[in-house]
Amino acid sequence: MIWSLLVNSIGIFVIGYILKGVQIKSFLTAIGVAILLAIINTLVKPILVFLTLPITILTFGLFIFVINALMLMLADEMIEGMKIESFGWAFLFSLLLAVLNLGFF
Repeated sequence: MIWSLLVNSIGIFVIGYILKGVQIKSFLTAIGVAILLAIINTLVKPILVFLTLPITILTFGLFIFVINALMLMLADEMIEGMKIESFGWAFLFSLLLAVLNLGFF
């Protein structure tokens, strides 16, 4: 779990540096975002996945990326040092974070 949080924190910080529409104030902010995303993904995401199951099935699971982007937008509202300019940037952020997690886990 600590390894996962560390990898996600580094990924969030680097992706925030690369993407023009995403700002992460510091590495400490990235750690906070990683922890908050872990909590949100544990508590909120299963409910959203269940409620959107028909559209997720119709899109062959690709709608999960939309849900991930929504989770990032929620984290953006809760963390002071993080700013995502639009849903498009959140969607791209979620894709890159998913690729990172696919490579490490």
